Amino acid sequence: MLSIREAQLNDLPEMLDIYNEAIRNLVSTFDLEEQTLEQRTVWFQKYGGKYPLIVAELDSQIVGYCCLSSFREKPAYSRTAELSLYIADGYRGQGIGSTLLKEIIDRAKQLSYHTIIAGITGGNEESVKLHLKYGFEFIGTFREVGYKFGAWRDVMFYQLLLE
Repeated sequence: MLSIREAQLNDLPEMLDIYNEAIRNLVSTFDLEEQTLEQRTVWFQKYGGKYPLIVAELDSQIVGYCCLSSFREKPAYSRTAELSLYIADGYRGQGIGSTLLKEIIDRAKQLSYHTIIAGITGGNEESVKLHLKYGFEFIGTFREVGYKFGAWRDVMFYQLLLE
């Protein structure tokens, strides 16, 4: 049975595997080199409280994670968050992303966020469909801002107003 819970430090090796697989094979991240456990530990320390980091666990295995991060550093952006969502290879298309997205939206509301921003690389239609399902609206495209796998990539931005 799938369960959603707060990420714990001991989840980090499995989360790192998910992220490094995305670096190697997907355009959902613009990192080009795999991360180390030390690098991801520093990343992990940024979460908690106002910036939830949750995992999806299935049969004692981490199969996905989702988080809210600071959108920009200036104080006027304090009620805006940026969303990240990663699902393990072999588990995509099974509703795990939907479950994580629903939970992170609920947490954003509880934390009094006004809006959530999601950046989705061009061509990732499954992610677009998922975000549209939860009420995100397309707000614009940054054209050819990332170069990965031998091609320039667009990033489309979607926004969910919570209030």
